Amino acid sequence: MTAVTRPATPTTPTRPARFRDLLAAEWIKLWSLRSTWAAFALILLAMVGLAVHAALATHAGWPDWPAERRAVRSPLWDAFPTEAQMFVVLAAGGVGAVAIGGEYASGLMRTTFAAVPRRSAVAAAKLTVLTGVLTLLGALGAAAAFTVSQAILADVGANMSVGDPGALRGIAASALLVPLCALVGMALAALIRHTAPTIVTAATVLLLLPTAVNEDERWSALLRHAMPLPAWQRLMEPTGPPAWLDNPYPATVTGAWTTYAAWAAAATLITITALPRRHP
Repeated sequence: MTAVTRPATPTTPTRPARFRDLLAAEWIKLWSLRSTWAAFALILLAMVGLAVHAALATHAGWPDWPAERRAVRSPLWDAFPTEAQMFVVLAAGGVGAVAIGGEYASGLMRTTFAAVPRRSAVAAAKLTVLTGVLTLLGALGAAAAFTVSQAILADVGANMSVGDPGALRGIAASALLVPLCALVGMALAALIRHTAPTIVTAATVLLLLPTAVNEDERWSALLRHAMPLPAWQRLMEPTGPPAWLDNPYPATVTGAWTTYAAWAAAATLITITALPRRHP
């Protein structure tokens, strides 16, 4: 009996994933998480809602304020109150932590690396999508907070325009704080690989650590100036630190922007370096 041989089925060579394919995959992953929507809503609500609250408080008390207090009050403090930025730091850091820690927890990271052996390309795609989306979100929230708060303050003549000294700098600093904190959260997640410990660590580094460092000595002042939140606070001061602060080692605008750039570069380098080396 003669054996029947079937023709071999032609195999289609597997095409390596292009970078735009990786960007599309990371875009889907980001928006498929319910936590992403909740965090984005919290960021916008905190930035705009607390700006409205601060502006209304100033609006109500402005007629009774003495001239000295009016002179030192910056409208940027109402547009971007510190309380709002604390929420922003927590939420943005959480988004960055979930972007990597969530994949480790669900096991999706193993599937991702099996489909795309070039792990550095996966890290680059994650960084690109997260930075782009969070930058747009930060810009939207900062622009809305500034516009709404200054419209409220205009009724009592306590507002400022975009062209006033320090206004654009304050808007840009508040907008860029969002992607910066997300990058820090992502870098920590690449090292820790667990979401909850990463969020706690990010909150400790970004929020709690600056409160533990004073500016009485040169070395401690330099350490505090090298942290993102104090750098943001310096960028919120249109004419420099207030005279009543009596700070012997004040931060500079150039130093604050350098802090932003250094943290973003370090977080990016850690993510690109650590993620390919950490086995899921």
